[in-house]
Parts: sequence; C-alpha cells; structure tokens
Amino acid sequence: MAHHNPWLAATQDPSLDVATATTGPVRPQQGVDELDAVDRLPRRTPAAPALAWWLGAHGGAGETTLAEYLPGSRAADHAWPTSADATTPSRVVLVARSHARGLRAAQRALTDWASGAVPGVDLLGLVIVADAPQRLPKPLRDLTRVVGGGAPRVWHLPWIEAARYAPSDGTTPPPAPARRVLRSIAQLTDPLPADTAPTVPAPTVTTGASASAPAREDSR
Repeated sequence: MAHHNPWLAATQDPSLDVATATTGPVRPQQGVDELDAVDRLPRRTPAAPALAWWLGAHGGAGETTLAEYLPGSRAADHAWPTSADATTPSRVVLVARSHARGLRAAQRALTDWASGAVPGVDLLGLVIVADAPQRLPKPLRDLTRVVGGGAPRVWHLPWIEAARYAPSDGTTPPPAPARRVLRSIAQLTDPLPADTAPTVPAPTVTTGASASAPAREDSR
C-alpha cells in the first residue's frame, strides 16, 4: 500500500501551505564544471525507492529528523541516492544548516548536481535549517540567497526548540513550522507503487566517490 501521512492529509489550514513554485533551475545547466572528486558527495544506488530522500550536505544537517517527520521518506546518509532506472529518478531534497559551513556544503552539492554529474535524481529543492534561534546576520542572509539561487526551490526551517528534547517518532505531528515545509514537499511527490514496503533497505551499491568515507562536516 502507498504511504499515508495522517497529519498531512488532515491539515486543511491554508496558513500551513507553502508555495511549491520553482525559484531556480530545475535541471542541470550547461557550462557548469564538474567538481573535483574530493568535493563531491558519494553516489549510492538504493535497493528500493522512497517517497523522498533527504540528502544532508554535511554532518548534522537535520536530514534524519526530517525523515522521521515524513513517513515513507528516508535519510540518504550524505550520499546522492541515484536511481538505476532513468524513468524513475530518486526524488531528493538537499538539507543544510544555515551557518557558513553548511551553506558552503550545500553550494558544492548544488554545483555537483548542476554540472550534470549526478544522474538518476530529481532534485526538488533545498531545505535550510536554522542553526541558532537568533536571526541570521546579514552576511549569512546574503550567502543564503546566493546558494538558494542554485536550487529549484528553497524552504527555510526556523529554529525549533522543542525538537532538541522530543524528536519525532513518526506518530506525533511535527511543530507548525516543520509542517509547512513538509506539506509543500509532500505536494511535490507522487504516491509510491502499491508494492513498496514501508521500510526501505539501506543503499547497497556504491559508485563515484567512496561511500565508506565518513561524512564530512564542512571545514572550508
């Protein structure tokens, strides 16, 4: 049976809607150079599909929590989940924190995608997760706009204090700010095939950069 998220279906409050219109490129761009191998995220071919894959651009981006919030989705473990079937690309949402290291990591991942070096993925957009409760200083706001311009869509997830103490177990509705983002992303995904199991096996095939390398917390 297809995955069903009760709180998404039950929420009818228009104030929770977030626009799904594109604000940036929706496919790789001509003239974008491929990154050096050391700057790329690994590639993995998943053993089974997911409603959507959350790709953390760096360690601690928040992709695991987002995967818990949206049933049927899965964290990609900091590796592009490339589909072996070109007709059914993996739907991917890039995730990064709003600090400089996180934004630079997202920029590299978006450049990698834009160069055409990541086949078999449908990049839905970028979620920027607040790294602190305070308002971003102007240099980071400016960097956010630059980096976000390379993604098909950008969602901003503000600091959620409650998430530090009570991570979602998949049954409790997330806080309203997260619901707004998840509702938008859910609207961009089609139901999974009827024979898709709720639990997706971990990726098993590795290509490109070594997937055995530890996830890098961007230090540039």
